[in-house]
Formats: sequence, C-alpha cells, structure tokens
Amino acid sequence: MAIITNTFQTFQAKGIREELSDVISRVAMEETPFMSNIGKESASTTFPEWQTDDLAAVDLNNAQIEGDDIGAFDAVNPTVRLGNYTQIMRKTVVIADTEEIVNKAGRKSEVAYQIVKKGIELRRDAEAIMLSNQGAAAGSTSAARKLGSLLAFIKTNTNFGSTGANPSYTNIPTATRTDGTQRSFTEALVKDVLQQIYRNGGKTDLLMLGPKQKQIASTFAGIAQLRTDTMKKPATIVGAADVYLGDFGPVAMTPNIFQRERDALFVDTNYASVCTLRPYKVVDLAKTGDATKKMLIMEATLKVKNEKAHGIVADLTV
Repeated sequence: MAIITNTFQTFQAKGIREELSDVISRVAMEETPFMSNIGKESASTTFPEWQTDDLAAVDLNNAQIEGDDIGAFDAVNPTVRLGNYTQIMRKTVVIADTEEIVNKAGRKSEVAYQIVKKGIELRRDAEAIMLSNQGAAAGSTSAARKLGSLLAFIKTNTNFGSTGANPSYTNIPTATRTDGTQRSFTEALVKDVLQQIYRNGGKTDLLMLGPKQKQIASTFAGIAQLRTDTMKKPATIVGAADVYLGDFGPVAMTPNIFQRERDALFVDTNYASVCTLRPYKVVDLAKTGDATKKMLIMEATLKVKNEKAHGIVADLTV
C-alpha cells in the first residue's frame, strides 16, 4: 500500500497531546503472611526476654508403697530465659519541592505517594528478615543490632539434608542454620515434622512454603480431601490457599515469596509474635535545601515463645 503524496501524518505533526493514564499499576506482592498471622506485642527495651519451661518425662515406675515416707525429693528444673534483640529498619524519601507542586498523573502528592510505597517496602523487608537465616547480634557503636530470625530459633522439630545442621544456642539465637544437601519435597517429610511437633506438644496451624514448594504440596494426598472444605476458623489465617489434613489436625498452607524457597516452615501462630519497640512512624527530617525529606522507621524483634511449637523441613530443591 502507498499513501497519497503530501498526506499529513502524525509523524510530522506537532502539538499532539500526550495520553498518560491516571492509574499507576503495581504487581509486587504486598501480603506478609507470617507477620499477619502471628501475635503482636510491645517491647520496652532493645532486648526483650521471656521464659520457657518443660514437663518431666513420663515415669512408668511411679508406684509407691503404702505408708511410705519421703527420703528424697524430685529435682526442680529452672525455667529457661530467652531473648532477642530489636532491629531498626528504615526507608528514606527526598522529593524536590518543584516535583511536589507540579501537576502529576496518578497521584496528587509525590511525597504522600512515596511514603505509602516505602511503608509497604518496609513491611516486606521486615517479613523477609524474620524468615531469613539470620542470627541475633547485640550490635555496637559501629554495627547495627540484628534480630534472630525464625530459622535461628528452630532446633527441635526439624528434617534437613545431609551435611545440614540445626542452630546451636541456649538463651539467645545468635547462630544460624547450616544448609545441607538439597532434596525433593515430599509428603513424607511433612508428616515427619508434624509428628515431631505433636510429640513435643505443639499444634501447627500454618505451613508456609515458597511458590515452587507450594505447587508440589498441592499434589499431596492429604490436601485433596479438603480441597473444597474450610477450617473451622478461616478468618484467623491470613492468605491461606489450601488446607492440609494431617494426622494431628488441619494445617493452612500458604505461599510466601519472602521466605527461602529451600525451607518449609511449620508455625504455631499462638507461639510467635512481632515484638515492637518503636512502631512504624514517618519522621520529618530537617530541611536543608529545596526538597522535602522524610524517614520511615520502625524497631522490632521476633519473639518465638517456645521453639518446640514450630518446625522446619529444610534443604529442599529450588
């Protein structure tokens, strides 16, 4: 096809108005299943502490002679004192004052828009940090304090690949997990950790998985029975996608892109909480030029009330 000579086209035209939508599209994941489902507490120090206790093993020889006197007493074991350091997390924004005042598409205020966006990013950071393989650190004048993550706490109910190892600690989770040889995710691994948790008195109600492992878990036999069913209290689990019916009760399974793909994390949401020293806050910074400066900041830690309530299948193929 050919056009008639001197046909005036948009390629030569000047003054064509631009068309820019007033809708700003964002597809990034904003859900934080771990922090959304566990408890919320306040802290009053940079090192919140709590205690755990345990019962003695069952005594099958607990039979006494009639009228017997007591010559020796049972041992009394002290509670275990645990703690975790708070971690300061922040985001900053600096917007030229001209940018704030000009007419913009999709938002009236650039400062307000960026504060909302940075707030979401800050929450995503906190979720990922609490599910990373990070040990607690006291910090110093030249190093930041760091909270011990969920992976740094869990050491009892575990199933990991060869060469892997659980973190070793007594009171503060300063160590990290030793990653081992990766292997395929199977239902047998899930059953093993659920049994360990049950034997130790826990009751898992949330299983968090990376996207790849979630697709594998969707093929497990236990989930097919409840594909169209729901838990008794579905509103208590945020972001639940399926329910796995194990031998020890239903477990909500949800994907979480902020955890490591190699980990399947079993959580009793009653035994973990976000412990906040300084709630999320927007701070106005000193104006030193022709721009507006803002800082978004929060300080919090992870309280794992008793790590025996939780579990992990580690070293999964990614």
